Order: sequence, then structure tokens, then C-alpha cells
Amino acid sequence: MKKTKIIFWISTGILFLWEGVMPALTGHSEMSIEGITRLGYPLYFVTILVVFKVFGSVAIITPVTPPRIKEWAYFGLLLDFVCASISLWAVDGFSTMVFFPLIFVGILAASYISYHKLNPAV
Repeated sequence: MKKTKIIFWISTGILFLWEGVMPALTGHSEMSIEGITRLGYPLYFVTILVVFKVFGSVAIITPVTPPRIKEWAYFGLLLDFVCASISLWAVDGFSTMVFFPLIFVGILAASYISYHKLNPAV
């Protein structure tokens, strides 16, 4: 049980920092906007991504969040990572950068699996 808690908090903490804190602080920076528009997305998509990433990461790290909301937050983050990988592949072709978002899918899976081990009734 202790090992599962450690895995949960480390993986969820990494996700919170990467998907919650980083977008909140740098989401509207010049480099971030250039990255999103280079992939062909409109400028307003930056704000949508930042809001949903922050809400999703807060939902998975907050213990009092209802289980159904956590499930949707995990799914939303999974969708974000998979779509980021697909977008990079479509624009830049197959390169090592395509795998970078998929690394976070592994971290997300560790958080999700350990969450369900800690809360078996959910």
C-alpha cells in the first residue's frame, strides 16, 4: 500500500506540474503560441488548452474530487497527450518528438492504475 501511494503521488505530482503549473505560467508565452499555431491550430485554442489542462490536473491531484470527475480528467489528459503526438507526427513527420507526449501517457497510466489500487471501490 505504501509503494502504491508513493507511485500515485509521484506520478500525479509530475502530471500536475507538467499539465497544471507549466501551462498556467507559460501558456500564453510567445514560444507556446508559436508551437500551437505551427501545428495549425487557431490562436484561441491556446486558451482552451490551458484552461482544460489546469482544471484536469487539479482534478486528479485533489483528493476530494468526485471519482467521476477524476475519470473524465484522466481521459481528457490522455486525449491531450495522444492528440499532441498525432499532431506532431502529422506536421513534422515521424521523429523522436512524436514519442515525447507518449512518455506522459505512461506517467498518466501509473497515476491512474495506482489511484484505482488505492480506491478499489471506484
